[in-house]
Amino acid sequence: MYLCGKKKMEHIRTDFGLLERARTCWDAASGFRADRDRNKRFTYGDQWSDLVDDGVSKVPEETLIRRQGNTPLKNNLIRRLVRNVLGVYRNRWTLPECVARDPAESVRTATMQRLMHFNIATNRMEELYSRSMEEFLIGGLVVHKKWFGSKGNRTDCWTDFVQPDRFIIDPSTRDFRGWDITLVGEIHDMSFDEICSSFCTSAEERKALRDIYRTDNGGVTQTVPFGSGERSPSFHTPANAGACRVIEIWTLEHPSRYACHDTASGRRFRVNEEDYDRIVEQENRRRILQCGKDLSLPRLIEARWRTDEEWHYHFITPDGQVIREGASPYSHGGHPYVFKAYPFIDGEIHSFVSDIIDQQKVTNRLISMYDWILRASAKGVLLFPEESLPQGVCIDDIADEWSRFNGVILFRPRAGIPLPQQVSSKCADIGITDLLNIQMKMMEDISGVNGALQGKLDSSTMSGTLYDQQTRNSLTALADIMGSFEDFMAEAIRKDASNIRQYYSPRRIEAVTGLHPGLTSDLRPSRNFFSPDLDFGWRLRNT
Repeated sequence: MYLCGKKKMEHIRTDFGLLERARTCWDAASGFRADRDRNKRFTYGDQWSDLVDDGVSKVPEETLIRRQGNTPLKNNLIRRLVRNVLGVYRNRWTLPECVARDPAESVRTATMQRLMHFNIATNRMEELYSRSMEEFLIGGLVVHKKWFGSKGNRTDCWTDFVQPDRFIIDPSTRDFRGWDITLVGEIHDMSFDEICSSFCTSAEERKALRDIYRTDNGGVTQTVPFGSGERSPSFHTPANAGACRVIEIWTLEHPSRYACHDTASGRRFRVNEEDYDRIVEQENRRRILQCGKDLSLPRLIEARWRTDEEWHYHFITPDGQVIREGASPYSHGGHPYVFKAYPFIDGEIHSFVSDIIDQQKVTNRLISMYDWILRASAKGVLLFPEESLPQGVCIDDIADEWSRFNGVILFRPRAGIPLPQQVSSKCADIGITDLLNIQMKMMEDISGVNGALQGKLDSSTMSGTLYDQQTRNSLTALADIMGSFEDFMAEAIRKDASNIRQYYSPRRIEAVTGLHPGLTSDLRPSRNFFSPDLDFGWRLRNT
């Protein structure tokens, strides 16, 4: 399910060092996960959960306000701003356009573009990228996984959305493009049957996994309500009782090898240190002996020692048992993840939403304060002298009749005693309305989502040209975050293209693109329709 094909499980070894290294990386991202959770709460309306000191302990703000007899109110402006930015992105949704460096490769270029658009439709990428953009605005980190394998009854190149709170990344990375990363991975929680489907090739391997997870293959007990989310998942323990945890870890290894050049055939290849004597030395001795007394020098294999870079995958259980590992199966030689963190200055992540939380909190406090002032002011209070009460009537009867529609109140007027009267007073204007307008204007200025981008007109007489110009100007503040996300999309497209070139057979290409002149003859001879020397470029264009 997670790697192309299956291979037989070899001896299951234990690697506590790798597990501890992954846990250290996970712990280093605890601050990011806490910030993302807070940003998500504020975006979706839970805006009074920050902890405050009540003099005894830390309690949520909402609890403290309710203890004081007040009701915390909110006006969720963050959600509106996020929706506006998502609307801008939806209108700018782009499809990749394939461009070949060699103009003569127009047939292969058109074929690759059609394959890419087919893959985009298969994975429903427009919706996936839109939800990923929402995650990018809220948390500042978006992660996809590009892999080839079976999903359901279909085998294809797939894109999976990776939850950022389950993503493991090397905390020492500082490159905005992620080129200096040495460890990456994610946490999977699956049923035992899903694990067997992904890793087992025999009944013996299934038994070995059952011994590891100590499960009777019963049903999973759901402990997290649907739609409620999961806060701060643990590294070792699944949130759902009965689920089995597998930690996927990709590490950048540096094996020592010999770079070899066969001067007889011109072939270049690499040999591991342990195979050097068998493959190179013995072959060179055989060629020297075969040459005999021939004065011409034998054409030997030239070798040079070097250190390579190679990505390896490891699927490891929470108790450190590695159930599968190996070198990257992908032709690009890297890990399957594509991620983008914003802005990632000194490795720090600060999202779009985090910039406007303070203004949202001030707005909520002003609205709540305005409500408290209104409730504290007198509104329709009835002043009823006790001497005016009729005989046999209590004040509760008067209050009940006062609150009733078309009620009639009996009273006994007496000389020198004032008549019953209603008292209403206006609340004092202390400038809360002006402060609210200032905060909402500041929120628009900080976020860059101003009135023009929200479809608001400054006046009914504004010309269409001026409005269009204001809309374009308002996009300037969002150009940076939009550009970063488009860079993420471009990197994702490059990995998609690499997987398509590697795994799409001629028959698959023919089934997707159909037959047209200049293509059929190239498809049938071999699988290498997209030769490694063919250089593609990609650019995003508006639909």
